[in-house]
Amino acid sequence: MAEAEEPATYRPNPTLKRVERSFESLLFNSRWLMAPFYFGLVISLAALLLKFCMELWHFILHVPDAKESDIILGVLALIDISLTGNLILIVVFSGYENFVSKIDPEGHPDWPDWMTKVDFGGLKQKLLASIVAISAIQVLKAFMNIDTVFDPSKLAWLVGVHLVFVVSAFMLAISDRWGSGHHGGE
Repeated sequence: MAEAEEPATYRPNPTLKRVERSFESLLFNSRWLMAPFYFGLVISLAALLLKFCMELWHFILHVPDAKESDIILGVLALIDISLTGNLILIVVFSGYENFVSKIDPEGHPDWPDWMTKVDFGGLKQKLLASIVAISAIQVLKAFMNIDTVFDPSKLAWLVGVHLVFVVSAFMLAISDRWGSGHHGGE
């Protein structure tokens, strides 16, 4: 009886394997190209802080002569800027952590837990929730100004855009829930 021949074992081409490893290393290290984007967002956060300080100063100067509705509008403007700042922080920390490099919170006792625990799905939800809150403030500011400046077309657009954001956030939450397998009583 003749012995059965064993199939030849596969031996990858060493040159192709080096090229593949080099290309994968290039792809992996390309994530650092995102770091300047996050740095730019930090600079925009500083610019937003300047705008917040200017709005706060303007608000404080006009409080003595302001009506109650003007004070509420001023506070809403400050909240709007704060929410935008929060949105920038969420994008910077979550984006850097998810796409560039892990952040080591060691040695920072006041490090917020969410900063290293927001995955891409959570980032999308936090972004849309912030956008919904910001657009809600814009609608509320328009309603607070309805006595002085009433433009039905502008008001309809504000409400319509806000509703689009709300529906989008709801649909994203549902699709994330379905995608993660948390439906049907699980």
